[in-house]
Amino acid sequence: MCRRGRAGPGGERGPIRSERQLCEQLQYNLLYRWFLDMDLLESAFDASTYSRNRERLMAHEVASAFFVAVRDQADDLMSHEHFSVDGTLLEAWASLKSFRPKDEEDGDSDNNGWGDFRGQRRSNDTHASKTDPESRLMRKGNGQPAKLSFMGHALVENRHGLLVDLRASPATGYAEREVAVEMMDDHRRTARSTLGGDRGYDTRDFVEKCRQLAITPHVAQNTTRRRSAIDQRTTRHVGYSISQRLRMRIEQVFGWAKTIGGLRRSRYRGLQRTQFHTHLVGAAYNLLRITKLRRLNT
Repeated sequence: MCRRGRAGPGGERGPIRSERQLCEQLQYNLLYRWFLDMDLLESAFDASTYSRNRERLMAHEVASAFFVAVRDQADDLMSHEHFSVDGTLLEAWASLKSFRPKDEEDGDSDNNGWGDFRGQRRSNDTHASKTDPESRLMRKGNGQPAKLSFMGHALVENRHGLLVDLRASPATGYAEREVAVEMMDDHRRTARSTLGGDRGYDTRDFVEKCRQLAITPHVAQNTTRRRSAIDQRTTRHVGYSISQRLRMRIEQVFGWAKTIGGLRRSRYRGLQRTQFHTHLVGAAYNLLRITKLRRLNT
């Protein structure tokens, strides 16, 4: 999604929130016309054109191919042995008012009644969003509000913090670890790789799956009222400490993607459209990082 700076040519502030708003801006905003190489008399795009073209681009997986092409431009800058992984919640384009019982018909409740949930138990097993059925109710932690969300997963290499993969998935309690294993299985090249992660990845099943793939799990130990799945055979090495320090770079990816790339809340309904947007944001992040790294190396 296109975004404006702190102040536009006419003094406006904030992001362009939709394709329709962008088409409206093209009617009179000379800066956008110059950027798109449009003259003063040329007609602006029709907003429906974006929707039709998006369906074609998704059918041919153009966003995924574009992300891969950008990433491969920096193959010489990337580590192929040491990686870090993390996940985050991406708010869905759906209101909590649309989270209604699955067996309820559209005419069983009025709009005002949707917002009154006092005394009602809601869960993903019994309820679903009428706006975006693929989203799921999820919260970041204890004391945090539950929101309709998808999950975003990032895999970065540890040399320069470039994105190797960026995926969206349904929001479940196991999605972070399951998708992390899938991404590493798709991208590892060497017989022995390392994978850094936070305490959420310190589970016995995740550690065992990593070792089955010849991946050394450099995850932070979670010893809160439990025993860690990794021991001193892993933590005593210097490489473990290095992985724990470098894995913090992945927070820069999520910070940029949510504040600049517009991924704090999805602008599209459904997992496929959210993944389409996610790949474009990931490609933009890598383009900026690659440009800066190339400039520093010259």
